[in-house]
Amino acid sequence: MSRLSQSVDRARALLRDADLATEASVRELLAETTYRRGIDLSDLSPAEQAELIGARTQQLHPSTEALAERIAKAAKEERPFVAKLGIDPTGAEVHLGHAVPMIMLGRFERMGHDAVLIVGDMTATIGDPSGRSDERPTLTEADIERNLATYREQVSPFFDFERAKLRRNGDWLRQITLPRIIEITSQIPVSMSLQREDFRTRLDAGHGLSLSELLYSVVMALDSVEIHADVELGGIDQFLNMQMGRKVMEICGQAPEVVAATSLIEGTDGTGAKMSKSKGNYVPLTAPAGEVFGKLMSIPDRLVAPYFRALSEWQDSELALVEERLAAGTLHPMDLKKVLAGEVTAAIHGVDAAMTAREEFVARFSKQSFAEAGDLPAVADLGVTVAEALRELGFAKSNGEVRRLAQQNGLRLVAEADGGEQHQVTLSADDIREPLESLRTARLGAGKHYLKAGRKLATLN
Repeated sequence: MSRLSQSVDRARALLRDADLATEASVRELLAETTYRRGIDLSDLSPAEQAELIGARTQQLHPSTEALAERIAKAAKEERPFVAKLGIDPTGAEVHLGHAVPMIMLGRFERMGHDAVLIVGDMTATIGDPSGRSDERPTLTEADIERNLATYREQVSPFFDFERAKLRRNGDWLRQITLPRIIEITSQIPVSMSLQREDFRTRLDAGHGLSLSELLYSVVMALDSVEIHADVELGGIDQFLNMQMGRKVMEICGQAPEVVAATSLIEGTDGTGAKMSKSKGNYVPLTAPAGEVFGKLMSIPDRLVAPYFRALSEWQDSELALVEERLAAGTLHPMDLKKVLAGEVTAAIHGVDAAMTAREEFVARFSKQSFAEAGDLPAVADLGVTVAEALRELGFAKSNGEVRRLAQQNGLRLVAEADGGEQHQVTLSADDIREPLESLRTARLGAGKHYLKAGRKLATLN
């Protein structure tokens, strides 16, 4: 069994049985999943490595099988397998949207491959035209150097720079001669660039389109040629640029790289727009732990699963488990969102900082009084068992359903004082056969008493 599989099994046990509303369970889970971000993946076979990458890409071209074959071929030839990610320093801050393909590049590094993060100090002077409706303002060398000043520090949570390489493409692009550019571009039809929808839209609208923008993807492709890339990573908005990389590599007599395009994550405002600094819906990697946690807690519930897939090392089997618990009512969406916020915060700042941010958030925003919940159903006879009470309330249809709720830590007795302070007791599968009156007398103190089953609540007073 691989190290990754062992970690997934441990996490699944927690996700299946733990009460994810409690600090101790969440800390244990975050410790496991944060440990996984640094786990050695070199014991995975080429096919398993390719599947792990393919599971988190929106488009893997030519195929998952092609990636596996490329990894196996590099091993057979006893040469490094080279994974590449390029990022242009068009701003001083790196945010979580940029981090999605970085996390994937980090996986290649942990698989034992050569991970190369290329900072486009040269391509930034052109400006990536992808998805733009007009020309991007030109950056000066001073702008670029200012933006680059803290890049390595910002992205360090996702790489071990003892193994990963950080390179500037100006180191080789400034050496490219005009005859070489003409030799390459003479073999690329203009129609290949003009097929881009964003270019056609701009031309149809009468906006400008410079020749340098047409050349951007060709220049970017020369990065892949320089390092002999086996796979290139990037957001799905970079897919056409990366396809040009395959074409240019072929022109230069190299095997075309595999292209792994990741989904773009939606911004924290939930409007449907991608995360970007210009829209203010982003989470900078430089933000303190409390701010990262708080911004993640602000996203709509529908983004929790996509954020887990894009920003964590959780596997599909783990996500399926929490979906089952959400459907069964044994896991509250707010508790899962707190786990997500902790997961991302821990990736950047560590588990201790994430737990502190969680505690501060709960203290400020999550305190809720059940007394303010409005009309609640009441248990008429406290002499009945827990199972009988839940069936009479309509909270469960059978004793089997009650038992499953208890096994998943979904049953609780709650005592709430006048000031809103709560004391909660989790009921076991054995407790469901006990009378409610005897359980609350033995385990709860003063205050108003409640029976909680998943997200459903009834008063015992």
